[in-house]
Amino acid sequence: MTVSQSPIIPFTSDEAQATLRDACQVAGLTSAGARLIRLGENALYVLPAERVVVRIARSLDVLADARKEVAVSAWLNEASLPAARTTAHEQPFVVRDKPVTLWHFIESRGTPANLNDLAAVLRALHQMPVPTELALPEFDVLGRVSERISATDVLSDEERQFLLMRYQQLQAGYATLNFPLASCAVHGDAHSDNLIKAVDGTVVLIDFERFAFGPPETDLAVTAIEHTLGWGSRAEYDRFAELYGFDVMAWEGYPVLRDINELKMTTWLMQNVNENETIAQEFRNRLFCLQNPEAPRRWRPF
Repeated sequence: MTVSQSPIIPFTSDEAQATLRDACQVAGLTSAGARLIRLGENALYVLPAERVVVRIARSLDVLADARKEVAVSAWLNEASLPAARTTAHEQPFVVRDKPVTLWHFIESRGTPANLNDLAAVLRALHQMPVPTELALPEFDVLGRVSERISATDVLSDEERQFLLMRYQQLQAGYATLNFPLASCAVHGDAHSDNLIKAVDGTVVLIDFERFAFGPPETDLAVTAIEHTLGWGSRAEYDRFAELYGFDVMAWEGYPVLRDINELKMTTWLMQNVNENETIAQEFRNRLFCLQNPEAPRRWRPF
């Protein structure tokens, strides 16, 4: 299912809203009462009347990732790992040059998933045999980072040069790592916000665009960096590592993964600095920290 393509324009909240309206028309859904859940790498809207979540990617450059998301969802559900499910529509489809996927809304019980839930889900995921027909890509730990740096208009020439040099340094550092755990299917953005605790208590995994085959340490490092930023207690992190069975922070390669995650988190936020001043200030705070490695990390979660 496709529609005619439009000229490329910035992925703002207004553009996401326009894409949502067109996508609903294509799919035969009503956008009445649509609510924006998140604007980040994608725009996510919930359609209350349809009990559907609309996921809009930024550009056709990530169409393959949208196709992968649909395939991964089917695999996980067939393998009995609770995961978000797509609707019966033919998808992904393209609207205004943006891949769109449609997902069944998951009713939350109101209690957020925690790090204990995340440890259990990751342990199960990392032990699952991957069918060859799924054809997961090799994990690109710095995927989309250089593209974000090159495409943005919010950096000075010196800032852009600094971030690109940092990207190259970390890419080289990552290539030298010797990972102690066996490669497996990895989520690629494995934090507890990508879990939903459903009404019946089931913990459901969501957001599959970064799914790949690679070192499980990369999934574990997401929780570790959030701990080092103060977004949780030491006791919570220690319990997470105990339940999973491996403490990535105790591994000698962790500092490289930590620095990679800091760069990714900064350039991810950079995409939305024109949305409001709060985001712009936090981006500048993060960039300052990258430029000054010894500076305290007082980062706000977004």
